[in-house]
Amino acid sequence: MPINFMRIANLFFAIVFLLFSLNACSRSTRTIPSPTLDSIQAIEEDLNQQLKCGARIPGSTCHTEVENYITTVLAKNNWQVERQTFTINGHSGVNIIGRYGLGDQPFIIGAHYDSRLTADRDPDPEKRMQAMPGANDGASGVAVLLQLAREIPALLSENHPSIWLVFFDLEDNGDYAGWDWILGSTAFVNQLKIRPRATIVVDMVGDKDLKLYYEGNSDPLVRQSIWAVAARLGYGEIFIPQVKYNMIDDHTPFLQKGIPAVDIIDFDYPYWHTTQDTLDKLSAQNIKIVAQTLLEWLKKP
Repeated sequence: MPINFMRIANLFFAIVFLLFSLNACSRSTRTIPSPTLDSIQAIEEDLNQQLKCGARIPGSTCHTEVENYITTVLAKNNWQVERQTFTINGHSGVNIIGRYGLGDQPFIIGAHYDSRLTADRDPDPEKRMQAMPGANDGASGVAVLLQLAREIPALLSENHPSIWLVFFDLEDNGDYAGWDWILGSTAFVNQLKIRPRATIVVDMVGDKDLKLYYEGNSDPLVRQSIWAVAARLGYGEIFIPQVKYNMIDDHTPFLQKGIPAVDIIDFDYPYWHTTQDTLDKLSAQNIKIVAQTLLEWLKKP
């Protein structure tokens, strides 16, 4: 049989086009890569930078150092940075806001960066007046946001709907005379001129035995959508779609204004408000998983 070179050439180009199309499709539908060594090291550095000085008690030198570290990381990764000063209930604080993307209806991802005045729940009564390190309670949520600060500009277009990373001050000093919980987020919402699409708060998300149940006050639809993304990524053993807590946290002022908000928190943490809430209790891998889930969720709009 004579060889039909034209048919062979057409067949060759068809195979090449098919392989190219399949490769392009696989790239367009890929999920975010699994945690890499570089990202884990970056998270560990974020944790170290927050804890090396000492407790981030409002007004302290360590509090100011961490504030400066956060603004430096945001600026280095091309976020528009604002330091929002405020006074509420006689206490002064600074919320740090990083902005990326377009539009005036942002997705807000928030965490508090201050630590509690004392370790008042320590099992040793003699330690209850000592400062609390705040590794999981504060530093872990900040580490999630700082990892997002690095990854969002690399993976999402500048034309993506607006994203704000908000580091709240004065969250953690309720039950002390003259203080209250969630002062920074309350001041933030009081000054808010726009309406966010949704607010996600991450708090105490670095436990080595991380279990993130639904928080009962959170917006059900937004909450469900995040947990569904986590399940698709293979994190169903961490993100458990069952209500277990009802929390007052930095998402509360948003809910009170009718803004959809979700609290991502593991409240089954035995070292909460004790001197044992230290760096050795944390998993950078789990912090990366939370950041990875939120980044994939943000890619949807």
